[in-house]
Amino acid sequence: MKLPYLPVLAICLSICGAALGQSGAPPKKHLLVLGEEKGYRHESVSHAMATIERLGQGTGLWDTVIRTDTEVLTKKKLEYNAKNLNDFDAVFFFTAGELEMDAQQKADLLSFVHDDGKGFIGIHAATITFTEWPEYGKMIGGYFDEHPWGTFDAPIEVEDPNFPGMQAWPRSFVLRDEIYQIKNFSRDNLRVLMRLDASKLDFGNPKVHRTDRDFAVTWAKMYGKGRVYYSTLGHVKENWDNPQMQKMITEAIKWAMGLVDADVTPRPAPSK
Repeated sequence: MKLPYLPVLAICLSICGAALGQSGAPPKKHLLVLGEEKGYRHESVSHAMATIERLGQGTGLWDTVIRTDTEVLTKKKLEYNAKNLNDFDAVFFFTAGELEMDAQQKADLLSFVHDDGKGFIGIHAATITFTEWPEYGKMIGGYFDEHPWGTFDAPIEVEDPNFPGMQAWPRSFVLRDEIYQIKNFSRDNLRVLMRLDASKLDFGNPKVHRTDRDFAVTWAKMYGKGRVYYSTLGHVKENWDNPQMQKMITEAIKWAMGLVDADVTPRPAPSK
C-alpha cells in the first residue's frame, strides 16, 4: 500500500533534518580578543584572554581569535586569507596606550560598531587606550583619570540588577581590584551598571578629581547601531578565576553580540 504524498514528504523532511543536526541553535558567533599594551603592562592580560576563550568553548556560543597586534583591525583584505573585522561579531579590548593603527583602520573600527551594529567590549586599561583619539573615547564612554586608591577592597554597588550578568553579584559587595576614575564621562550617554559606594571612600586622596563623587565601575551603551560595554574590573589576575566575574563577562559578550537584549537607556545617578 502506498503512503499518501504529504506524509512521505513529512517523513523525508524529518529524517533529513535529523541527519543534518538541525537543532534550532543559533550559529556560533566570532569574537576577536586583542591584548596589546603600549606603556604599562598588566600581568592579567594573558590570563584574561585565555579565560575568555575558555568561556566561549564552555558555553559553545563563540569562537575566539586572540591577537596581540592590530593588523586584524581593518576591513581590507589581508594576505594569506587572514581574518579581518568582517569576520567577527564583536571585538574585546584589554589594551593600553596608543596602538599602531592608521586612519583607515581607525575608521574601520568605528564603522564596525557604529554602522555595522557589531559589539565592542573594553576591560580595565581599554580606557587608557587611544587617549589622543577623541572618537574612541566617545565610543567607549570616557578615559582613565588616575586610580586614586590603587588596588584596594573596593566597595561596589550594583546599580542595574536587571542587566545580563549583574545577577551574579550581590547588590552591594567588596572586591579587591584597581578601580579607575573616569574623565569625559557622562551619564547622559550611557547606562551605569555598577558604581563605587562613595560613602565608603577616602576623599582626602589628592588624586580624587571628580567633585560629583560618581565613580562608575561598569557601564553599557549604544554607539550608533552597535553595542558597547566597559568595566574597570580585571586588573587583578585572580579575579578572572572568580565565577561571578566570569558570569558577568560571559553575559557582557552575549549582550554585545546581540544574543540577549537589555535596556541601556541612560539614567541619572540614584538619589542618595
